[in-house]
Amino acid sequence: MECAVIGAGVSGLTCALRLLEKGHFVTIYSNKFSPNTVSDVAAAIWYPFLSYPIKKTNRWSLQTYSELYKISLNSPESGVTMRKGREFLRHKILPPDWTKGIDGFRILEKNELINDYIFGWEFEAPVIQMNLYMPWINDKLKKMGCRFKEINLEYFSEIDENVIINCVGLGARELCNDIEVKPIRGQVIYIQQDPGIGRFDQQPETLTYTIPRNDVTVLGGTAQINDWSMEIRDEDTEDILIKCESLWPELDRNNIVGFSVGLRPSRHEVRLEKEYFLDKLVIHNYGHGGSGVTLSWGCADEVMKILESN
Repeated sequence: MECAVIGAGVSGLTCALRLLEKGHFVTIYSNKFSPNTVSDVAAAIWYPFLSYPIKKTNRWSLQTYSELYKISLNSPESGVTMRKGREFLRHKILPPDWTKGIDGFRILEKNELINDYIFGWEFEAPVIQMNLYMPWINDKLKKMGCRFKEINLEYFSEIDENVIINCVGLGARELCNDIEVKPIRGQVIYIQQDPGIGRFDQQPETLTYTIPRNDVTVLGGTAQINDWSMEIRDEDTEDILIKCESLWPELDRNNIVGFSVGLRPSRHEVRLEKEYFLDKLVIHNYGHGGSGVTLSWGCADEVMKILESN
């Protein structure tokens, strides 16, 4: 079957790979390709964040966890490694359901808590070095015969294929007239210093993370809704550093080597459903918020289920 994938971020590439594995012919249409996509500057760690509906995103997240774990074992060149992290909270809560399906999960002891945090947990999760991971997937796609077409699409009718997988992200505002899609601005700092373990406060109003990759540690963050600015802001840089220093006092600002900004394609919930446009089957897969990588393989498998049941 001839299939089109719109969007060359991690969601689009993952869907394209699944389609090729099933023997379909695939063309990816996008106005931007790696290394110029939002996915290329993702932090990135597997961790469900700013994505709904929870019941579905938990399932898709765990499916992705399993796939990334296998990739870390079998393809070290992909940039996927397993690292320990700790989530700190100011209120005691029931751990999310997804914590039952991952490795190394445990509740922190009182003597492991810091500052004014009163609860938290430790876990082991895939950390993804996106400057390796994106080329790794692209290379697999090319070897499997995927075609790439750079184009700024305005209408589905511009595509010849009768099956379209729509992974356009923020572009859904124009392509689908979906005003539910909004950017959540994320600014990060790169530092050549290893904190040993990742440290996280994932509450949007106090969002803080230190993600130890093999090349750098990524410090964040911001979650500024409906903010389209791609400029590095000094005030955000200082706020990120202060927050990260509270979780990681050994942080040395002299080791900072770079900065980046990305716009997460947020929506009140992930749109993963089919519809028909004239004679074309369109399967939408966008609105992943801050969990594009975290949901990527689970959502791609869901796309395949919809396609195969059609």
